[in-house]
Amino acid sequence: MNTSSPYTASMTREQFLFYEVRTTAKLMTEGLSDEEVVQRIIDDNLFQYPTEKSLKRIAQNCIRRLKCMDDETLVKAIATQPTDVAKQICLYAMMKQYRLVWDFMITVIGEKYRLRDTSFGRIDLNTFFLRLQEQDEVVASWSDTTITKLKQILARVLVENEYLDSTKATKLNPVWLNSTLENAIKDNGDDAALAAFNYFS
Repeated sequence: MNTSSPYTASMTREQFLFYEVRTTAKLMTEGLSDEEVVQRIIDDNLFQYPTEKSLKRIAQNCIRRLKCMDDETLVKAIATQPTDVAKQICLYAMMKQYRLVWDFMITVIGEKYRLRDTSFGRIDLNTFFLRLQEQDEVVASWSDTTITKLKQILARVLVENEYLDSTKATKLNPVWLNSTLENAIKDNGDDAALAAFNYFS
């Protein structure tokens, strides 16, 4: 079994978490250490979760996700910018954290925008996962339940970011890349990611 796969199914527990990531970003911009951020989230139950364990796990995940961007201006933007801008940056953070989201957003969504093909459906998700299963032993070993859950998460991420009007929608909406994020992506040398935001220079 090849364990060096860039793909992980841990996303099934973590989702898009916009509210949580934004709350975490606000605490991080206050200059708190990672431990202090987690402690504050637990003490004040800032995510309104039922258990301390889930609070801690998600708080740590939000910190990891924000750090994946390696860019303090983007963390600050998530904390302070209007929701649509902050969500777009959160999507980039999620792409940086999960190779699965990165590949999906670039090879499926980015490719659709490049070809000006606005159709979207279950078949696009199915094809994406079939292709990954053929290429990667780890993905091939995931259960059908896991893959179904991941497809649902990817579809919901598209809805949260207004690429789709609903999980039943069959047409991609045009999206516009915020200039703060555009500059950061270019500065990070992540130009491949621009396509995911319908940006082609």
